[in-house]
Formats: sequence, structure tokens, C-alpha cells
Amino acid sequence: MATPALADGEVNIYSYRQPVLIQPLLDAFTKETGIKTNVIFASDGLAERIQAEGANSPADVMMTVDIGRLDGAKQLGITQPVSSEVVNANIPAEFRDPEGHWIGLTTRARVVYASKDRVEQDSITYEELADEKWRGRICTRSGQHVYSIGLFASMVAHHGAEKTEEWLAGVRDNLASKPSGNDRAQVKAIFAGECDISLGNTYYMGKMQTNEKEPEQKDWANSVKILFPNTEERGTHVNISGVVMAKNAPHPAEALKLIEFLSSDAAQQVYAEANYEYPVKPGVAASERVKSWGEIKPDSLPLAEIANNRKTASELVDKVGFNDGPSS
Repeated sequence: MATPALADGEVNIYSYRQPVLIQPLLDAFTKETGIKTNVIFASDGLAERIQAEGANSPADVMMTVDIGRLDGAKQLGITQPVSSEVVNANIPAEFRDPEGHWIGLTTRARVVYASKDRVEQDSITYEELADEKWRGRICTRSGQHVYSIGLFASMVAHHGAEKTEEWLAGVRDNLASKPSGNDRAQVKAIFAGECDISLGNTYYMGKMQTNEKEPEQKDWANSVKILFPNTEERGTHVNISGVVMAKNAPHPAEALKLIEFLSSDAAQQVYAEANYEYPVKPGVAASERVKSWGEIKPDSLPLAEIANNRKTASELVDKVGFNDGPSS
């Protein structure tokens, strides 16, 4: 067994991911490398904080979720490219910024939660959500939320803006109510009979199934099944959690070691188990709970293409009045 390096270094992490989710990883990293980790957690505003701190920012890396937030950090000019043979070998190209400014660590799928009692079919496509048979039966969070925009941007990438606009209008007309709440709230609405299907990220199933503080969420989860859209075709839309190296990182060598560690087999396994997400490194298995939801065929569309279409997707959401809900 390799002897841990007795490093004197440290790495400062700004994290949108809750400390309880990443601390096991950071403890393992420190044990392996001797490098101390310091974490600042916030639910929003960290990218803007790094920007405001400028050259004096103590941030070495920022950990966050969704291609929108990762690409947004790049667009703010607060990142620097990472060049690492280790990362390139561990993380497939579609989950990395072509210029190295962000790196995916786990994936989550944007799936359909469907009522076990009221939805008989066991397969679905995103395109089908605009079909009139779903009139008044769909719940979703805001169309402008980053999770929604990611999916809509993937539709633009696959179908073009014009067809995506028509599709969004069709989905809008099939909504049971105006978009509101988070992904869990949509499953609660299905449980309550307010709608029959909803859009949501896969990991929320794990969070609901294991929620001891609010055990009613276990009932919500038990009332639905997960449908992985477009399994027979291009595959299901996936997004990522990821990491960037800050432009003015005071400890770039230590930051690089952390990023490389997070791409390793051991870290990928721990990360995926803790968050009910999918590892991005080929060959690392998802947790047994995640496997129990069904087999996923991920859409291989590069995340950079989704990032490039986010602005168009956002404009289309407003153009069709998606957040106004059904027109009749």
C-alpha cells in the first residue's frame, strides 16, 4: 500500500454541494495526499463572490451542479483551463469543456416520474410530452430553472429552435398548472393526484426513498416509477455535477491533485453512492439503489453543445409563455 504523501499544502473549496455530501471525499483525499481541505458552502452566489474577490480570491476550486452553472463560471471569467492526462484518461470528452475550463464528476438524468396507478406505459420520449393525450397531466418546475434549461437546450441541439418552440408550446398546454416548486414537489403532486407525470432528476428518487426526517417523502417516491425517455433512440438527457479551477487559485498544484483525485475510481464510487448519481468514469458502477430504477442509455450529446444552446432555450421559454402555464 502506498504511503500517504506528507504534504504541507492546502486547497480552498467553494462548494454549492452540501458539506455532508462531499466531506467523505475530502477526508479520503487528505488521507491519501496529506493536503488539507478548507470548504466554504453556499446555496448561491459563489461564482459572483469569486468574481468580486478578483486577484485576491482564496478560492482554488469551485464545485457545483449543472452545465449551466459550470459554463456560467467560465463565461464570468473566473476559471482557468485544467490540463491533466489523468483527468483526460478518467473523464470522457463529452463531460469536459473542450478548453478545459470545467470537468464533470457525476451525471444525473432528467427523467419522467410517472404515477404507478394512472400511467400504464413503461416507456416514453421527451417529444411525446407535447402529445394531447397528456393534456392537463404534466407537472414541472420553472422552465427557466437551470435543470429545465439544460433539457430544453438539448432539444434545441437535436431538433433546432423552431421545432423546439412548437414542442415547448405543446408541453405548456399539457401542464396541469403553472410551473412551480422543486422536483420533489412535482412527485408530491403526483402522489396527491394533481398530475400524472413530471420531469425531475434521478437522484431525487434516492433522496425521497431515504428521507428519515420527512418520511412522507417515502410515500411520494413509492407512488411513482421512473421512465427513462428516448431509451430506444438517442438516449436520455443527462447533466452533470462538476468542478472548475479558479482563475486566481493560490494553490493550483494542490487544486489539480484534488481534481485528479475526484476523477479516480474510488472517489467516483463514493461520490455516486452518497448522491445517488451516476459515475462519469467508464467502468465505475452506479449504486445498487440507482441500478434498481432501471437501465439508462445516456444521450451522448456533448455537454458543451447544451451550454451553447442555453440562451436560445431560455428565450424560447419566455417566447411561448411556458411559465404562464396552460392557455386554457
